[in-house]
Amino acid sequence: MQSYTIGQAARLLGVSPDTARRWADAGRVATHRDEAGRRLIDGRDLAAFSVEIGQQGADDAEVPYTSARNAFPGIVTGVRLGDVAAQVEIQAGPHRLVSLLTREAVEELGLEVGMEATARVKATNVHIDRG
Repeated sequence: MQSYTIGQAARLLGVSPDTARRWADAGRVATHRDEAGRRLIDGRDLAAFSVEIGQQGADDAEVPYTSARNAFPGIVTGVRLGDVAAQVEIQAGPHRLVSLLTREAVEELGLEVGMEATARVKATNVHIDRG
């Protein structure tokens, strides 16, 4: 399972590293330390937390990062596979994005809950880039 540093988590949540650190210090999201002593957040824990703050409106969240090309870097919070089609949900700061794509595409990208991904929005289409 992928883990994220406080800085990486902050970028995915659309907040400053200080805000992410405060949330971790307050016990809002679980952390552990690696061999080098860095605080890390497990991908599944970060995915669950991102959904929670997205639903709450992230009271102390800052404006999320978006580019002129409508790229929303975030974390995968849900993957539903059908026989042919799939649905992938990404939480990018306070934004929840849902993409419908083929099962084959999800498997080729290796998408799973807790991993970093970028949703690219064009008109009514949402494309997913693996992080």
